[in-house]
Amino acid sequence: MSDEVKKGLEGVVVAESGLSYIDGDEGRLVYRGYAIEDLARNASYEEVLYMLWHGELPDTAELAAFSESMAAERELDEDVLDTVRKLAAADEEPMAAVRTVASMLSAHDPDDSSADPTDREVNLRKGRRITAKLPTAVAAFKRLRNGNDPVAPREDLDHAENFLYMLNDEEPDEVLAETFDMALVLHADHGLNASTFSGMVTASTLSDVHSAITSAVGTLAGPLHGGANANVMRMLKEIDDSDMEPTDWVRTALEEGRRVAGFGHRVYNVKDPRAKILGEKSEELGEAAGDTKWYEMSVAIEEYMREEKGIAPNVDFYSASTYYQMGIPIDLYTPIFAMSRSGGWVAHVLEQYDDNRLIRPRAKYVGAKDAEWVPIEDR
Repeated sequence: MSDEVKKGLEGVVVAESGLSYIDGDEGRLVYRGYAIEDLARNASYEEVLYMLWHGELPDTAELAAFSESMAAERELDEDVLDTVRKLAAADEEPMAAVRTVASMLSAHDPDDSSADPTDREVNLRKGRRITAKLPTAVAAFKRLRNGNDPVAPREDLDHAENFLYMLNDEEPDEVLAETFDMALVLHADHGLNASTFSGMVTASTLSDVHSAITSAVGTLAGPLHGGANANVMRMLKEIDDSDMEPTDWVRTALEEGRRVAGFGHRVYNVKDPRAKILGEKSEELGEAAGDTKWYEMSVAIEEYMREEKGIAPNVDFYSASTYYQMGIPIDLYTPIFAMSRSGGWVAHVLEQYDDNRLIRPRAKYVGAKDAEWVPIEDR
């Protein structure tokens, strides 16, 4: 067995998956054989979830039944909602609130917690409830911390429409609903990223779905993973407040050793295909509002970073301005990422259970090996 250390497991293949394929040199992302561009522009989030969980796109009847089953699971148990209320009152970090809710949902899941953890049908039901309820919790958290009552979910709205309705207490227009649904599709899965791997490691011990998703949420919260999108928007606002040209601000930031958020990726060597799609949406939203400054600022930064540093933007770079123009609070960007990615996490956990082997890597020991024991009175 080789003792070569692969920091961050870079380049190490640890599993087989039929869920998503990434070509980092060509800038391609595929879910179960379908190009992300086709899915983002043509498929609903519910269609993508069905495909990820069941292996194929649904027909009309299957999609209708699946969407209805999702909508029926949106409501939170009163105990969970009360916990969200307490977290909001305590001014908890949004992702910490999502992590707490993800764990607490198991206490109110109607399926027996002691059931066989590899029972696929039970896990599909649990995964459906988790994915349906997290948006309700995020929307309720936002409203409660602002001093407003939560808005109850509606079953007559699709997944994206319902979240925006619960968030703002009004039905979104068609453009906003379509844009948000597309964003959910783009974030639904992305190979063996850090949070997905975290969930799979938990599942590999034959722990339950709720534990696996809670692990994944905790991992996504880090600024080197899901937290990057919020940092992009904070950066754009800082540039706007500085009255500097975007390229001048970026040049100065780099000279000071600061990181420019939203650039570089461990897999893509070219522009993230999701960034291309969200960039178009950011421009459309700006044009509809009569103010394209956030998009124009982003383009200027992208061009500078490409020409001067040879690196391209990732999905976080354009999701930031897209969400901001939709009126979504900056610190909810990562919880929204979690809402969407929960569907992908469930799919990977199902795969892990189907062909399980405990994930147990090794570390290369670099400490002392021949230390002599010294009695405590002589230390």
